[in-house]
Amino acid sequence: MSAKLNKLQEMLEPVAQSMGFELWGIEFISQGKDSVLRIYIDREDGVSVDDCALLSHQASGILDVEETISGMYNLEVSSPGLDRLLFKLEHYQQYAGHQVKVKLRMPFDGRRNFKGLLKGVEGDEIVLEVDNEEYLLPLDYIDKAQVEPQFS
Repeated sequence: MSAKLNKLQEMLEPVAQSMGFELWGIEFISQGKDSVLRIYIDREDGVSVDDCALLSHQASGILDVEETISGMYNLEVSSPGLDRLLFKLEHYQQYAGHQVKVKLRMPFDGRRNFKGLLKGVEGDEIVLEVDNEEYLLPLDYIDKAQVEPQFS
């Protein structure tokens, strides 16, 4: 996670917790004046649109004062959804046994994209089974990991 995202996490996590939410993760998509700061919140009984609006209002005030992000951007607050992104080691542990898509920052064994069964975590690596072959992927290499929704 970048230093900017770490700082945002440190600033916003206590706010989310005080409102009864888990700060699931933060992503910043830099696209000039169309940049997006997306904050994902969750809680056991789910997240409503009103919950997102409340946290958005609180976060906006903090972000305006702290000026952590320079330039224009759109702030979005959302639930992680069924196809949630995985940000922390705990997320990978929680979703062991699920199908995931993983995109790496740099090639590993000649590839950057993996799709398979998340077997678990070993140290600071995730264990991913792809086509009956296990890969140990360092968490630092992961650019984006997302749960594949499972429907019965």
